Amino acid sequence: MYCGDYQIQGTIFPALNFNPVMDAQMLGGALQGIGCEKDMVIDILTQRCNAQRLMIAEAYRDMYGRDLIMDLKENLSHHFKDVMVGLMYPPASYDAHEFWHAMKGADMEENCLIDILASRSNGEIFQMKEAYLMQYNNDLQQDIYSETSGHFRDTLMNLAQGTREEGYADPAMAAQDAMVLWEACQQKTGEHKNMMQMILCNKSYQQLWMVFQEFQNISGQDIVDAINECYDGYFQELLVAIVLCVRDKPSYFAYRLYNAIHEYGFHNKTIIRILIARSEIDLMNIRRRYKERYGKSLFHDIKHFASGHYETALLAICAGDAEDY
Repeated sequence: MYCGDYQIQGTIFPALNFNPVMDAQMLGGALQGIGCEKDMVIDILTQRCNAQRLMIAEAYRDMYGRDLIMDLKENLSHHFKDVMVGLMYPPASYDAHEFWHAMKGADMEENCLIDILASRSNGEIFQMKEAYLMQYNNDLQQDIYSETSGHFRDTLMNLAQGTREEGYADPAMAAQDAMVLWEACQQKTGEHKNMMQMILCNKSYQQLWMVFQEFQNISGQDIVDAINECYDGYFQELLVAIVLCVRDKPSYFAYRLYNAIHEYGFHNKTIIRILIARSEIDLMNIRRRYKERYGKSLFHDIKHFASGHYETALLAICAGDAEDY
């Protein structure tokens, strides 16, 4: 991942002295005894990395002849269940699961589609498409085509190809691309919208850094402000998300978490998805950006709005410290 000058860091790491058989045995006791020991489930599943959870699930099946995800679904409920079950999916499968439900659920969740496709690398997109096909026997790009429309659909389709250039930067081309983006903001025709999304979806992050600087030089305006002025709807939101992810993914996800907590009345699906998906990638960076930008810690805001075992599970993934509150 191109991330400028900072070290990316998650909040969940491989557990030391890991014993999947012992963990499976303890989970079996917690889930199959009289009354579910939810604290035990949280302590185990949030303190193991994803690869270790998959090994626990295998040991659990060998030991009990049962599927751990099914037992979690049967014994847990509501958003707490969504967190614990979500932790059990491999990253690509979790993305595919979230993407499918965002498109096929009762209400289309465009912001989920935006969060995933605007932020994932070529490799992550390729793995998600494979998982999507395996889990739902559908082609992800065909589903995008059938479930969305307009320039929003065109941009999602472009991102879903997973063909962004990598590691390539050309200063002369950056000036040309910046001029195209500036013209696209002035003209706003279908052709110009198409040219804008082609640049934002296909150029490397390094190249786009230079393009955005050249755009500022040409127009005297930040590219995000220009997009917000010229376009609207989910097409505009997707373009802005791409720009923000190019600049700093942790800042983008801190912004999305803040909005989900404060603007949308604690939008559980968004909060759960981001915390799980970024937990082993850059959630520590997201926490820092959140505190820097909004004054209060992510730990504080989750604790303020969530409750019960659901709160405990989210805070365990967030890995907040007491002083963060």
